[in-house]
Amino acid sequence: MAQLNINERYDFQQWILDDFEKLNGFQIRHPKEHYESRLAMDVEVLWKFLLVTQEKTIAKLVKKLSQDTILNIINQEIIKNGLLFSLKQGIYLENEKLDLMYRKPATTFNEKANKLFSLNIFSVMEEVNYENDDRIDLVIFLNGLALFAIELKYNPNGQNVEDAIKQLKGRNTKNRLFQFNTGVLASFAVDTQEVFITTQLKGKDTYFLPFNIGKGEGVDLGAGNPHNENGPDTTYLWQEVLTGEGIFQLIERFIFLIVYEKNPKKKDIIFPRYQQRRAVTRVLDDMRENHTESNYLIQHSAGSGKTMTIAWLAHSLVSLHDHENNAVVDTVLIVTDRIVVDRQLQDAVRAISHQSGVIKVMDDKSTSSDLADALASNTKIIATTIHKFAQINKSDWMTAGDTKDKNYAILIDEAHSSTTGSYMSAVSQVLTETGAIEELQEVSVGDAIEEEIARIGKQDNISIIAFTATPKATTLQLFGATCVDGIGKEPFDVYSMKQAIEEGFILDVLNNYVTYETYYKLNKAIEDDPELKSTVAKRKIAKFVELSDENINGKVEIIMDHFITHDIMAEIGGNGKAMIVTSGREAAVKYEQALTRYSKEHHITSIGTVVAFSGKVELDGVEYSEPAMNRFKEEVLKDKFDSEDYQVLIVANKYQTGFDQPKLVAMYVDKKLNGVTAVQTLSRLNRMVKGYNKKTFILDFKNSYEAINKAFAPYYRATILSDTISPSDIFELDKKIEDLNILDMKVVHEFNQYLYQEKRLNREKQKMTALLNKGYEQVQKYDEKEQLTIKRTIRGFLRVYTFLIQATAYQNEVLHEKYNYLQSLVKMIDVRLGSDDFTIADKIVVDYMKHKQTGVFQVAEMPAESGLKLNKPSIGDITEDQEKKLSEIIDEINEQLNLEIDDAIGVTGAVAIRELMKKNEKLRESANVNTREDFRFTFDDEIDNTLTDGYMQNQDFFGVLLSNEAFKKRIAQVFVDDVYKSLQDR
Repeated sequence: MAQLNINERYDFQQWILDDFEKLNGFQIRHPKEHYESRLAMDVEVLWKFLLVTQEKTIAKLVKKLSQDTILNIINQEIIKNGLLFSLKQGIYLENEKLDLMYRKPATTFNEKANKLFSLNIFSVMEEVNYENDDRIDLVIFLNGLALFAIELKYNPNGQNVEDAIKQLKGRNTKNRLFQFNTGVLASFAVDTQEVFITTQLKGKDTYFLPFNIGKGEGVDLGAGNPHNENGPDTTYLWQEVLTGEGIFQLIERFIFLIVYEKNPKKKDIIFPRYQQRRAVTRVLDDMRENHTESNYLIQHSAGSGKTMTIAWLAHSLVSLHDHENNAVVDTVLIVTDRIVVDRQLQDAVRAISHQSGVIKVMDDKSTSSDLADALASNTKIIATTIHKFAQINKSDWMTAGDTKDKNYAILIDEAHSSTTGSYMSAVSQVLTETGAIEELQEVSVGDAIEEEIARIGKQDNISIIAFTATPKATTLQLFGATCVDGIGKEPFDVYSMKQAIEEGFILDVLNNYVTYETYYKLNKAIEDDPELKSTVAKRKIAKFVELSDENINGKVEIIMDHFITHDIMAEIGGNGKAMIVTSGREAAVKYEQALTRYSKEHHITSIGTVVAFSGKVELDGVEYSEPAMNRFKEEVLKDKFDSEDYQVLIVANKYQTGFDQPKLVAMYVDKKLNGVTAVQTLSRLNRMVKGYNKKTFILDFKNSYEAINKAFAPYYRATILSDTISPSDIFELDKKIEDLNILDMKVVHEFNQYLYQEKRLNREKQKMTALLNKGYEQVQKYDEKEQLTIKRTIRGFLRVYTFLIQATAYQNEVLHEKYNYLQSLVKMIDVRLGSDDFTIADKIVVDYMKHKQTGVFQVAEMPAESGLKLNKPSIGDITEDQEKKLSEIIDEINEQLNLEIDDAIGVTGAVAIRELMKKNEKLRESANVNTREDFRFTFDDEIDNTLTDGYMQNQDFFGVLLSNEAFKKRIAQVFVDDVYKSLQDR
């Protein structure tokens, strides 16, 4: 029979050696003749490099020292200072400096520097006998110094990367080749399908990271590598990464030694994972060609090492030059929307050593004035909060100087709400200042408006690189790249949640998910009380029941039973912790009180509780705050919760995003979660803990598993925006505002004339007030419900218009004047449906209350759909009567369920339901054989299927309808006649 007859050593290894020699230009060296195991060097190559590049220095040294002595001193300096430091900084002996490599110059101007760089020597040896009979398959050298070790396995021979890892773990870590920080910088385990890497061999405790591209596209995007039609799937390692240029990039821009502040003896060499290196390299290559023409969206999951990716990119950008030797950017800004710049990000930026003055971190002690000074100076990297830009922009005296002629790269950590509104506009405006005090000249209002619009949108001198694990539709619109088919937007680079889970960097929190539902019945007398049937009263009743002792005590019983029976504290070596997510501050206080009572009644002393919420809240005549309840300051909460003293954290709109606590094992959810908020909140549990097989548990009182699963679906893989925003979206809203007849364009124009005056006198300010009052008088002609609709419509217009001019280059002076006027007018419309100043506590009697388990889910399965759509306020093709009915239902939904669904978005969602119903094949068949009355039965049956199929079009609104039978049917029934008639005509 025919045999495969392909050998690991004589075939696979030779393929790689051939590529190193023929593609990468490496020298092939023979270990028996050239490898000095005592020094982990190819002495002949090192000496040749030193003679060719530093002939005069070597000539001085050999007069005093022998060649062996010089090599021994070089070895001792490397052992003392580390290989990486010695490569970057050189070594000193006899007051002479010897460079062990020459960096790649940023430009071609310096001929000598470029000549020296070209004299670096890359080489590779196979079957390196490092001690006794032990050999390593391949070792890569730079100027004779061992850089990387590679252990190979050939899968068809019955061995794989796991065998290579096992073999590397068995290497002698005291041998010079494998000594941490002095031997090779990294060791690779490689087979024909996967690559793993470690920077420190520690026997069985060695930690290997995957260094794989990611396999598949769309629904299949996960761990592994794409199939290579022409050879092993791992050829990228030696053909792309371990080339001469790739290795220099790793040494100069990526690999660094970290010393831990709390334990200076603990050190690690940080090496980029594949997606970190890929994202940085791709952005640099694109900006080298296109400068600051584009924005970029990097969708990297939690567990991707996003903080380090940002730091690496920042340091690479400041020295980036194009092919004509021009600097691409003058300053790199690392911007976050947190009030205090993330400490982890600060540490990462500072960890990569640079010259003094290159980095300026705007910490909590820095002011907006400090930021303005840094921008006006030649500071290369600035880390700041987005809020400081807004303060500069509002200031009459503070200036960042002449910024319009400088080019900026803005790296945004977690691009979400703050990056799609006025805060991001403030950034753009600060970075496009002329700085010059020009002679006063007459400028028309039209010119001023045109300049204002131009400065809000994409700026020619600014590239924004936005990082997030969970991009919203608006984030994709602003920063995403246009898809190849020209429809929609997609991220520039993706490391998916699915790949992170499969590679073992984060946990799948949707495993071990338990749902509960609360059932209660009010006393019949209350149900019949007409005073308690208003929407305000219904909302108060819902809140009363929500905060009732009976409700919270019942949930605490379930929580503590779960916490104790599942032995949450025993997880992670006795360090397991839990988070309770509550609906608000009052609920957080009541949960803390209930847990304290429970612990006392059951004599539990080992479970410590802390609470987290902002500001103060009054409950039963007593004022509560986070510091007062915890008995320590707010800023120490994270450290306190990390200690052994506390096991349960109760939160209310706090610590649901950006809070990394790997000891969190369980989460108890008593709050409605939707879309990206659900993903961010539940993902607090997904952090791995080295050395432990961590399991997560979620117990949810408010959300269905199906809704949560659908919320995760778009972010599990690459997130695609299937539509984009255009001026037509704002025209629809503008027409609706015109139809209301509340605006007089003469009034609007006059208002803007005053608005753009350099200085306004008191009488002119009074005139502006009068012009606003004129508009408000028109609004007051409508009843309260109609005023509420007007307010929501104006808000929709303002939101979409702001987003439109940020996302596109669209300019329209008339619309901008309306925008300015409506911004002030909307604040005057204060609609309160029904009096709110009454109490119901003394009237409510709950006959019974029960919390029933409704589902247990062990393994998560993601739906294939991963697209997002922009929620564009529009009304579609509907009659006034239909729109009125829908608005009334949406108002009731908001009041009864305590939601804030935008009226226009709700109507758009309802129209989407109608259009989906029209495409339903089962309904078409029913319409053709049934009367309208009989058709309604099929119609009702198909509502859930329609909502499920169209869920991604309007997640928040469809999610509400899926969980509420009455509202779902009422919304759908508005269009039953339309659908029936449409399907009969087909």
